[in-house]
Amino acid sequence: MKIGILSRNRKLYSTRRLMEAAQARGHDVRVVDVLKCFMNITANDPKVFYQNKENNAEELEFDAVIPRIGASVTNYGCAVLRQFEVDQVYSINESIAIARSRDKLRAHQLLARKGIGQPITSYASSAKATNSIIESVGGAPLIVKLTQSTQGNGVLLAETKKAAEALINAFRGIGTDFLVQEFIKEAGGSDIRCFVVGEKVITAMQRKAAKGEYRSNLHRGGTAEVTKLSAAERRLAVNAAHVMGLDLAGVDILRSAHGPLVIEVNSSPGLEGIENASGIDVAGKIIEYIENDWKSGPNKPKGKG
Repeated sequence: MKIGILSRNRKLYSTRRLMEAAQARGHDVRVVDVLKCFMNITANDPKVFYQNKENNAEELEFDAVIPRIGASVTNYGCAVLRQFEVDQVYSINESIAIARSRDKLRAHQLLARKGIGQPITSYASSAKATNSIIESVGGAPLIVKLTQSTQGNGVLLAETKKAAEALINAFRGIGTDFLVQEFIKEAGGSDIRCFVVGEKVITAMQRKAAKGEYRSNLHRGGTAEVTKLSAAERRLAVNAAHVMGLDLAGVDILRSAHGPLVIEVNSSPGLEGIENASGIDVAGKIIEYIENDWKSGPNKPKGKG
């Protein structure tokens, strides 16, 4: 197969591992920076071109693509991916599913519609609703997070009502959309990253926040170790990925007093932490899944919304 990895940096661990795994299985692999792509949008002959090192336009032809689209280039990256989809190129995650997962408000609404457990989450536009929105999630401490955020950026803990009011008013003052969310104290600064490929969780790790930090992201100093999931946690992770329409996802859940809760569904989960913690060749399993799923033909949009 000819496989294209849509990534801005071929040296990133995840990009490099996917390339190595695909090559090890005999595939022709190429890493493509989406910002160097441009599109010929026609009904009869849709194409994606790449501006190569010689500054020449080169048509890209792949059997399958693996999107590793960074949050900062979501819109253009999804536009490029859509053009491949128009040309009937297989993608393990489709553009519409990536867009769903990147919009936190939309993602929470879709999960709620399908009965997926998650922390109580509120959203309001009016400044007059500040007290009501704080009370709706059980009061402080609470989490305030941007609707467009990734890797823990734009996620803030307000430990008191006064701090919560200040954060909410500050975000409103700069015209930024945000969510207010219940703080799950019993999680103890840890969460579970479930790595979903297709119909199953292939491995999972528990991430623990560094001392003095409430976010468990590994790049913020958190630690990780492989963990065993309950049957309910596995079902929750797979169902959450399917609601988003993702065949490849990192589903983050919290263990709360009233059961497991989804806090995020990531469409481009990193491989370094999960491979190091589990010892599993996650990249190889992704390529193996693509080999089998690709035979059924180009993806059709999954999920709704």
